[in-house]
Amino acid sequence: MSGHGGKQFIPLNIAVLTVSDTRTEENDTSGQALVERLTETGHNLADKAIVIDDVYQLRAQVSKWIADDNIQVIISTGGTGFTARDNTPEALTPLFDKDIEGFGEVFRYISLGEIGTSTIQSRAFGGIANKTVVLCVPGSTNACKTAWDKVIKEQLDNSHRPCNFVPHLNLNETQCETRG
Repeated sequence: MSGHGGKQFIPLNIAVLTVSDTRTEENDTSGQALVERLTETGHNLADKAIVIDDVYQLRAQVSKWIADDNIQVIISTGGTGFTARDNTPEALTPLFDKDIEGFGEVFRYISLGEIGTSTIQSRAFGGIANKTVVLCVPGSTNACKTAWDKVIKEQLDNSHRPCNFVPHLNLNETQCETRG
C-alpha cells in the first residue's frame, strides 16, 4: 500500500475498543471511523467491542485481546479525558510491558494545529503488551481520524521508514509469508 521501502504490505489483525457509558453499535461513530480506516488500508478487523468506562471491565477486555496470538494491535477510543468517568489510562497502563511515550506526544502536537491548546486535555497514550501494540485515543470522531491518518496508519505499515511497529509484533506464519 505504501511506496516507502518497497516491502510488501502486511495486513495486521486489529481490535477496536470503544470506551463509553452511552454509545451503542448504532451511534459509535468514533469506533466506526477507526474500523473504516483500518479496513480501507488493508488491515483486518479482528474484533470490536464497546465497554463501559470501568477499570476492571476495560482491563478484562484488553487482557483477553493481548493474550490472543491472532491480534497484533488494539486501538481504543474514549475515556482519555479528565472527567471522573475517564479511566482508560488508569485501566490499561498497568498491562503494558513498555510505554510508547511518543504516541501521546505526537498526537497532541498534531492536535495543537487542529484544536489549539485544548489538546492539553487529551491523555492519549500507547504501550506494548505481549507483542501487541495498544494505542488509546480520545473519543471524538475527529480525534480518531487525526490519530489514524496522521500517526497510526504509517506506524502499522511495515514499509514505512525509518521505522514502524511491525517488527515488534507477534505475527503468525501466514502474515510472515507476506513479508517482502
